[in-house]
Amino acid sequence: MAETHLPTADVAAGLMAVREGIRRAADDCGRDPASIGLVAVSKTIAADGILPALEAGQRIFGENYVQEAKAKWPALRERFPDVELHLVGPLQSNKAREAVELFEVIHGLDRLSLAAALAKEIARVGRTPKLLVQVNTGDEPQKGGISPSGVDALLASCRDDHGLAISGLMCIPPADDPPSAHFGLLAAIAERHGLPILSMGMSADYEAAIQMGATHVRVGTAIFGARVRAGSEAREDAARVRET
Repeated sequence: MAETHLPTADVAAGLMAVREGIRRAADDCGRDPASIGLVAVSKTIAADGILPALEAGQRIFGENYVQEAKAKWPALRERFPDVELHLVGPLQSNKAREAVELFEVIHGLDRLSLAAALAKEIARVGRTPKLLVQVNTGDEPQKGGISPSGVDALLASCRDDHGLAISGLMCIPPADDPPSAHFGLLAAIAERHGLPILSMGMSADYEAAIQMGATHVRVGTAIFGARVRAGSEAREDAARVRET
């Protein structure tokens, strides 16, 4: 994977600015800032680029790819054992075993084949990461996630057929749409099903997500700077798309 990162001072300043943005957004809508988890998305960031955030007290991190996380996080966790690691990118069913072993929260459950694979590995390993269903709120064909019309059936099958406890929902709104309507839709679905976790909002729109009830915001660029997409990332995404 290509790796890039900002100087230490810039990462610490970016983290501080995002924390302040979360505080302001929470204050504006009468919420407790402490109720909103900041997932610092560290995909493509080398271990030494993540250290400034760890040293500044950040403990929740998000990664998009299992293999990249597996390569860099075990050593970091030896120094910072209280890290909570979230898989925020797409997950291939054949990597469910490693994902269950490595992550505390998996955000991208969006199909029955993946539910079956996760249930098998959870039973085998005896470890139960929190699971979030990814909802494709814009019904974009190029994007992962279950259609809003299919959420009820997927949740029922996860529960009844696979014995999975679903903790919440995640979405990534269409880039060209105002995000608040999509956040509102996700919040309404979560409320209907009594799901406590709402993972929504990224660097450009996390304030709007907080206004609509986000419990977790996933922020990478505003902390670590812009990234270069690696060819291996594109290949892994393509493999995920080919799954049935």
